[in-house]
Amino acid sequence: MGLAIATALTRAGAAVAVGSRSVTGNEDTRYAAELDQLRAAGRPVHAAPLDVTDQASIDAFVAGAEQAVGRADILVNAAGMTREQPVCGHSDAVWNDILDTNLTGAFRMTRALLPTMIENRFGRIVNIGSTAATVGWADNPAYCASKAGLLGLTRCVALEGAAHGVNCVMVSPTWVETDLMRRDVEEIVEREGKGRSFDQAMSDIAEENPQKRIIQPQEIADVVTFLCGDAPRGLTMENIQVTGGALW
Repeated sequence: MGLAIATALTRAGAAVAVGSRSVTGNEDTRYAAELDQLRAAGRPVHAAPLDVTDQASIDAFVAGAEQAVGRADILVNAAGMTREQPVCGHSDAVWNDILDTNLTGAFRMTRALLPTMIENRFGRIVNIGSTAATVGWADNPAYCASKAGLLGLTRCVALEGAAHGVNCVMVSPTWVETDLMRRDVEEIVEREGKGRSFDQAMSDIAEENPQKRIIQPQEIADVVTFLCGDAPRGLTMENIQVTGGALW
């Protein structure tokens, strides 16, 4: 989703800085194709390591991004992780890692960039949430709690930014066909031990959706791009669910 969003924003005319735990820099050969895809729109693109659980990493990323592409008008908090564990027997380490990445990481990034947006009297902050913010999911207490907390953070930031031209919105998809989803489905199939194949599990998920399909990353990117423009000036503090009609 992060790559799809970054690509859509560059095509809309934005200079983009992208960061993740997996990226080592602008010339990262592992992600050469992805970086070329981003740069195809002809806008400046900066790629650098970013670990949102580490304040020093955030500081270095923000400084490098400002030098490479300029001030931050838009922030998309898309870093996320999950790991299935039931409440009974859930480890503190896994709980803390998920909350630190999904919720506290978004808080740290917002804290780092919101002052510049307030000073410039324009900003768009989009938090990538989940239907898990409002619908529980067995064996995923940390993930659900992190996304529910992210919704609360979204509303607080929206209030603090409202008088300064800064909007904050959460976009909450159901299942989206990403590498993370595929890994989750593989784990579900293995845990079930019922002989159901990965392809069958994916087909079952699509069949359960009222639209009989799985949401695609580009759909999320299109929504985020709209939210980051000038048109939705009054659209803030909302939780926009992209679900195809599904509750989960």
